[in-house]
Amino acid sequence: MAVFSFLSPFFLAVICVLIIIILQSMKKTDGKKEKGEKTSKAESRPWVDEDLKDSTELLAEDEEKDEWQDSDEENLTHVPFSPRRYSEQEMLKRSKEFYELLNQRRSVRFISDKAIPREVIDNIIRAAGTSPSGAHTEPWTFVVVEDPEVKHKIREIIEEEEEINYRKRMGDKWVNDLKKLKTNWVKEYLDTAPYLILIFKQVYGIRSNNRKKTHYYNEISVSIACGILLAAIQNAGLVTVTTTPLNCGPRLRLLLERPVNEKLLMLLPVGYASKDATVPDLQRKPLEDVMVVV
Repeated sequence: MAVFSFLSPFFLAVICVLIIIILQSMKKTDGKKEKGEKTSKAESRPWVDEDLKDSTELLAEDEEKDEWQDSDEENLTHVPFSPRRYSEQEMLKRSKEFYELLNQRRSVRFISDKAIPREVIDNIIRAAGTSPSGAHTEPWTFVVVEDPEVKHKIREIIEEEEEINYRKRMGDKWVNDLKKLKTNWVKEYLDTAPYLILIFKQVYGIRSNNRKKTHYYNEISVSIACGILLAAIQNAGLVTVTTTPLNCGPRLRLLLERPVNEKLLMLLPVGYASKDATVPDLQRKPLEDVMVVV
């Protein structure tokens, strides 16, 4: 009995150590499960391109160095603005004609190699550059590719990644949803289209003194510019297909020698529709399904 009393503190200490070890082991196991669940959730959204994550927020040290305004912006002149006004009848006519023009827009994957004037592309880009942007930072770069060798390199990069996307990353549901559109990882139009326009968003600007400049709402701003770009392409009688090269951004950025503050948002092949072009017979939602009047 005396021996048991003498050893009790020792046994208690051992038991306490064992309990601590067991609790720590359980905590690690739970942590791994939680990490696994997060990884699983991330894998269930394969369409989210990690490279496109918006990094508008600057580090604290960069914010401290960041200037509020450029000196030439402090006294920005405001000038009178008198936009053209139309009669109600003319407004109705123009709005209907513009709708009918854009309603003919389709995503076309069969693009002719017939040449188009470079000035047309210049004007299309100018139109996209009229887009509004956060604090007028204009956080976009439009890279126009016409060199056949560069176009083919772009195609090789995209097809390599797209095959992996279709076979592994995208998941059965997404691949099944695309079957009706008859798409796959082969992108012949990247070679045949006279021009490829790659739209990069500038996640931040770089001042003349090499300090970062905040680009507010950069992804939204560039997305609006892309919408105007699509309208300008349609207005010129040309076709395109919106291409978001999943997981290709870094390689394409290096190929085109773009700086680290730029991330690829979209790629548009531009040209005439080929004579044998076809498109899925899709219908757009009626007005009452997309508009709510309060």
